[in-house]
Amino acid sequence: MELVGILIIIIGFAMKLDTIAVVVTAGIATGLVADMNIMEILSTLGEGFMTNRTTCLFMLTVPIIGLCERYGLKAKAVMLIKKAKGLSTGKLLSGYTFIREATIAMGVTLGGHPQFVRPLVSPMAEGAAIAKYGELDEEDLDKIKAYSAASDNIGNFCAQNVFMANSGILLIASTLEGLEMNVDTLQLAKAAIPIAIISLVLWIGQNILLDRKLHKKYSSRRDNVGGAA
Repeated sequence: MELVGILIIIIGFAMKLDTIAVVVTAGIATGLVADMNIMEILSTLGEGFMTNRTTCLFMLTVPIIGLCERYGLKAKAVMLIKKAKGLSTGKLLSGYTFIREATIAMGVTLGGHPQFVRPLVSPMAEGAAIAKYGELDEEDLDKIKAYSAASDNIGNFCAQNVFMANSGILLIASTLEGLEMNVDTLQLAKAAIPIAIISLVLWIGQNILLDRKLHKKYSSRRDNVGGAA
């Protein structure tokens, strides 16, 4: 009976009912099963909300980004990148990965996919290719979106431990200390530097190959169209 709350959440989400109503109902049901009175249940729910209220801030990201896109954020990003002559999709993504690694290595996060990749990096990467080759196939547009997401993932994941106060470093240190092994977080951070550099170099190579594939495909297509004309 103690798991009745989980059952209510599963059923409520499966039936696509109101999320807040389902969660509150599950909390009340769990409290009643635990022999709590209604005041104790409400007090516990209130304390839980106040303690974890900051975790709800991410919910504001999607509507805010959507509102910015509606009023031209994505279009402006594409217009801006089209003015940068000689800037290819691969060069742009390589530059973003370098910036992502450099900032996360200093403990500064840029926000990731919702705040940067979706509204800015991905449209600019697409715009760079469109500026050089015109309209792209849907498959290539999807590939550019995937590369944009990967640029953020690689930059964040492979360089975050360069910052000695990063949660990953602290987790490693605490785990090793629990095994009675004394470690220095600075030494752990230094050991992560080669990983960050190698991952950046390999990703730049991938982006160079992406540029070559796009150039080969659309340059030959443009030549065929010109020859037919």
